[in-house]
Amino acid sequence: MGLFDFLKSDKKKAHDAAAKAKEQIEQQAPAARPADAAPATRGAAERMAAAAPPKPAHAAPAKPTPASAAHKAVPATPKPAAMPKPGEPASAAPGAAHTPTPASAAHKAVPAAPKPAATAKRRTYTVRPGDSLSAIARRELGNEGRWRELYAINQGVIGSHPDLIRPGMVLTLP
Repeated sequence: MGLFDFLKSDKKKAHDAAAKAKEQIEQQAPAARPADAAPATRGAAERMAAAAPPKPAHAAPAKPTPASAAHKAVPATPKPAAMPKPGEPASAAPGAAHTPTPASAAHKAVPAAPKPAATAKRRTYTVRPGDSLSAIARRELGNEGRWRELYAINQGVIGSHPDLIRPGMVLTLP
């Protein structure tokens, strides 16, 4: 008997066992089988409709609330901004620009402004004889695996070959 014959016989045995189990279930409890679900579902729907408050015949479609899922799917209609009167400051006009607070949703939707590069101190390293990017990364960044990051930042200084760094090159550290 080959391997495939063995697998076929196991499959046939499993199929026969499943058929026998199904047959036994049908014989044991013909009355215990679930009833047709449609009448039960229809009856539950009718009971729920009867318990709900009546709707007015001429009611407008429900307007989604800010917490509902339907509200999030419908884009808000833009409101026209009111023009300030001559001599009136722009901030006093209704609908003037609102500065979001840290707790408002508008604040969370606006990305933080990048910090100016002039105020941030950049660490640098001057290459010494015998240095490699992995040695510099190990010594200065604490992980020699970060040499690729070091190379990516300094590719303009180093050039297209990361293994050719020369003494005196000034590298920017991340």
